[in-house]
Parts: sequence; C-alpha cells; structure tokens
Amino acid sequence: MSTNIRTRLLGQDVSFPLDESRLAYWLVVMRLIVGWWFLHAGLDKFLAWPFDASWFVGGAAAQTTLGPVLVLFSDGILLSFTNVMVPVGQVLIGLGLIVGALTRLAAFFGAFLMVFFYFVNGETGGWSHGVITGDLLGLLIFAMIATLGAGRVLGVDAYLARTDFVKEHPRLRHFIG
Repeated sequence: MSTNIRTRLLGQDVSFPLDESRLAYWLVVMRLIVGWWFLHAGLDKFLAWPFDASWFVGGAAAQTTLGPVLVLFSDGILLSFTNVMVPVGQVLIGLGLIVGALTRLAAFFGAFLMVFFYFVNGETGGWSHGVITGDLLGLLIFAMIATLGAGRVLGVDAYLARTDFVKEHPRLRHFIG
C-alpha cells in the first residue's frame, strides 16, 4: 500500500509517495539492530562486572559541555548508582526495542544516553573524527524509532495499544510505539 504524503517544509508545499510496507520492514530492521546494539553493550558490562563509569563521568569529561552534570555522578552514591544503571538501562532499552515493548520510552532513554556519549566522546577526543559520529547517528536512529512508532510494527506495543487499560488511559500511548 502506498500513501501520498503532503506537507509544508520551509514554506514550500512538498508531496511524495511512501510505500508503507517498505517503511514497516525498515522500522523492524532498525529496531532490532539498535536493540541488539544496546542489549549487547549492557550485557558486556555485566560480563565484565564490576562496571566502573568513573572514567566517563570524571576527569576530562568534567571539562565538557555536560561536565557540570557529569561531575555530580563522579563519586559516592551517585557513581554507584551510575555504575548499576548504565548497564541495566542499556539491557532494558535493548530488550524493549527487540520485543517492541514501550518502544518510545526505550528510544527516549536510548537517545538520552546517546546525548551524553556524543558530547563526552566528541569533546574529550577533540572531535578528532568530526562532529558526525556514530554516537550522533545512534541518537538520530533512536529519534526515528520513537517518532515513527516502530513498536507497533511486529512488536508488543501493537498489542498494548489495543488493551482496555491503554484505551482508558490515553496518555500511556506516548510511551508505546
């Protein structure tokens, strides 16, 4: 099935056809790839336990744009919290994307993490690889997954959207994809 998209972009009328079946397959592929990427990253941290994020939230990272936020997590209980929540978060984001459950919520938190990775990795490395990096592309992919509702395509979110509970609480639809 094909849909004709009509909109205004920068003051110009824009129209283009969109093949919905190709978009659906693309969303599933992207959701699975990014889900595996984050699940794998989180599981790797658990396998090499204990994970220590002090290299990321302290030292040179304190001099970055996000430094004032990061130094709050550089020692004590907040560092311990970070050491647990980064791998747990990555595993939950990965699982959420792979099964398509709470996809928008998972993509939001994935994008949230990617903002930190993008600025800290870029600024501490002096943007040696340029400003367009894998971290920025990951951020954009998470935004695409959240925006296009990727969890409704072969995911648990399609089932959740039809439940009476979600129908009775329409604000929950913001969390599912």
